[in-house]
Amino acid sequence: MRNGKGADMRCKVIWEDESVLVCFKPAGLAVQSGRIGEADLVSELKNYLSVGTKNPYLGLVHRLDQPVSGLLVFGKTPQAAAGLSRQAAGETSPSMEKEYSALLYPENGRSMPDEGTRMVLENYLIRDGRQNRSRVASKDEKGAKWAKLELEIIKHSGRGYALARIRLVTGRHHQIRVQCAAAGLPLLGDVRYGSPSGREYAARLGFSTVCLCASGLRFSHPVTGKRLEYRVEALPWEI
Repeated sequence: MRNGKGADMRCKVIWEDESVLVCFKPAGLAVQSGRIGEADLVSELKNYLSVGTKNPYLGLVHRLDQPVSGLLVFGKTPQAAAGLSRQAAGETSPSMEKEYSALLYPENGRSMPDEGTRMVLENYLIRDGRQNRSRVASKDEKGAKWAKLELEIIKHSGRGYALARIRLVTGRHHQIRVQCAAAGLPLLGDVRYGSPSGREYAARLGFSTVCLCASGLRFSHPVTGKRLEYRVEALPWEI
């Protein structure tokens, strides 16, 4: 840390240089907040970068929902942020790659797929900005956007849920949460898309938020072009 700066930060800076900053955001911390006095990730990082620098630049490249933990990358110059944003949007080759870990809890009588099972989920989704929700839609509905993810069941817990590894092919609003719920495998602890029984079970197990973590991040350095990879070594919940 910079002369002890950041000791009270909720987020953790993983790596940085003159152009890029990679950090881990804990669950419950908003990336940006419109509420006065409420802590958020961007404010924490700007305060961290302000040591020895007046009005530091911090370019937001991608986001995580407030209940979700995981890795994020920021640009520390406008040029770096623009380059990273193009990768995040899939406009470059290679593009930015994001991997997630999640705990899935089958509902409606569905059994958990075997360990090692690989699935591809494809749907059309519509976002409702007023309700801050997305839903599965038909291809012909106005505003529907194609969504695809790849999912692998990694390990059964023996308590009804399983650890899954998820790779996003597209990046839609609440995509993982919506598509997994639509497949009968909602995320454990998801108060928005899970069922009441699933939420109650998560609470009994001590999971207070949706069990989703952005656990892997790969991108090309916007200045040097070097391919960089970061992973979360210890997930925020036990399996």
